[in-house]
Amino acid sequence: MATQYDDRIEALTRIAETFDPPQRVKDEAYIKDYESVYAYSIRDPEGFWGQIASELEWIAPWTRVREIALPDHRWFVNGKTNITLSALDRHADSWRRNKVAIIWLSESGEEQVATYGQLRDRVNQFANGLKSKGIGKGDRVVIYMPLVIEGVIAMLACARIGAIHSVVYAGMGAGALRTRIEDSRAKAVICADVGYRRGKVVRLKAAVDEAIKDLDFIESVIVLRRQDPAIELNEWEEDLWELLRKSSHRCPAEVMDAEDPLFILYTSGTTGKPKGVVHVHGGYMVGTYYLTKAFFDVKDRDVYWSTSDIGWIVGHSYIVYGPLCAGATILIREGAPDYPHPGVVWEMVQKYGVSVMFTAPTAIRMFMRFGKEHVEKFDRSTLRILACAGEPLNPEAWRFAQDVILENHGHCIDNFWQTEVASPILGTMPAMENRPGRVGKPLPGVVADVVDESGRPVPAGSGGRLVLRQPLPYMMRTIYGDPERYADVWGTVSGCYLTGDIAVCDEDGYFSVLGRSDDVLNVAGHRIGTADVENALVSHPAVAEAAAIGLPDEVKGEIIQVYVVLREGKIPSDGLRKTIIQHVRHELGPIATPSGVEFVGKLPKTRSGKIMRRLLRAEALGMEAGDISTLDD
Repeated sequence: MATQYDDRIEALTRIAETFDPPQRVKDEAYIKDYESVYAYSIRDPEGFWGQIASELEWIAPWTRVREIALPDHRWFVNGKTNITLSALDRHADSWRRNKVAIIWLSESGEEQVATYGQLRDRVNQFANGLKSKGIGKGDRVVIYMPLVIEGVIAMLACARIGAIHSVVYAGMGAGALRTRIEDSRAKAVICADVGYRRGKVVRLKAAVDEAIKDLDFIESVIVLRRQDPAIELNEWEEDLWELLRKSSHRCPAEVMDAEDPLFILYTSGTTGKPKGVVHVHGGYMVGTYYLTKAFFDVKDRDVYWSTSDIGWIVGHSYIVYGPLCAGATILIREGAPDYPHPGVVWEMVQKYGVSVMFTAPTAIRMFMRFGKEHVEKFDRSTLRILACAGEPLNPEAWRFAQDVILENHGHCIDNFWQTEVASPILGTMPAMENRPGRVGKPLPGVVADVVDESGRPVPAGSGGRLVLRQPLPYMMRTIYGDPERYADVWGTVSGCYLTGDIAVCDEDGYFSVLGRSDDVLNVAGHRIGTADVENALVSHPAVAEAAAIGLPDEVKGEIIQVYVVLREGKIPSDGLRKTIIQHVRHELGPIATPSGVEFVGKLPKTRSGKIMRRLLRAEALGMEAGDISTLDD
């Protein structure tokens, strides 16, 4: 099963290095004894999760902690809440009212600060503005915003009134945006005129105009105008701040059942249609709140920085909802982590006293490439926890983070999760021994296993499918509009949730996640379906057929290589290659831009017509082709 990962499994068996966390990390850790907490969470999940939930705000109590009838599972049954009560009101009505909730930074050094009291006022004003546009409980609202405070306000305002937000990463193109708007049947779109990255203007409103053309179900477009002079708006469009300012700062939170949807977030799958993953108010709130404290070890005095974006699940769970429910001070920065200079991240760590940071292995490898001198010129002594996720953290990157960035006064901890589960499920907790190359152990409440194609556990040290043997409160509840597709992730291996990843577990219970078992690419921590790329390619008028594969890259983890069969009469050329690349970039956004296009006469396929991407990848890497008995001659 894990043939393509056999070399990595063998390499892992040769890594015997372990690292004990610094004493100050152990002393301050929220969980000091992982084994006892984990054992309790498995022995009494109702008691474990019920106690955590009781620390948050509820309008009415639950009658049962959980009801499980797979593939369905309900948590905090009959409980009534609204996640904004825990993220905003419980702080704004306490001593935290004047505590800084969010510090926003731009690439040019501009700064905006919002306290918990100010943030609640702004959210309430915008929530009232949305209601004035006829938006209410159950309506879908697409948010297409750069990483700005207004984007966070928009998410929270939707939650406040029970609307279901669907954030689309502002780096995605008009085609991808339209697909998500159409699938969710959004009633409104909230966007910005532009974003800024590497000193350049990214025009977002133009993408929205193209994406919603001829969509008659869109009733409102609300625009954050950032440029001067301000762009002109059409009669059905409204300025975000004008809408906000004319609205009251008092807006009672809509009463939501614990199982009512909070948001839809689209993620790539193995078909051309992205999956609309649905998360709910209750269980998602409990899980993200708990792991902000228990895994990321965020405390009241900390300044916490996630270098992700609100367009991804990391941004939802660990820029917005989890840290706000925990009452944290959050740093967010719009722009690139290497602009205007390669050490700007560490300059910000020094300036703001960042103590907990969450980033991606891609970023760590980028800092390695720049050289340690760009790190060492700034003081990082406040940095206690550096967490990484999104793709496998290779041992070399881990050592650079531990030895150079943290200088061994903090702890670099790995973790694994995905959009569908919304929070870490495997990880090395702050007080745990670290093993480079291993992501860690199952987190409290998680029962993980590695199984073969038939669902039988494999021996320690062997590769297989990573599964979860019981649901968690913070897992998705369905795939929007496609319950059959949701049921598949529970039905493929009986009674288990299939993550779609290949993993290996050692004799001490430490897991390594090696990569996807399906046709999903992982570029700089962003999941991109091969079908998404291939559909974009064949929508080009010169392309008849196409295949996309991922190839290893030192910085991004994977890059996208595509193979194209041209239509009759079309001639391969460098110019055509460039236009095809630009076409995919326009359709899917910069993150899905192919790094290379190879023109071929035909694609290798099975006799049933399925493209053998494995064969293309093996040829590109100079590897053995393996079993080709199903190849159509």
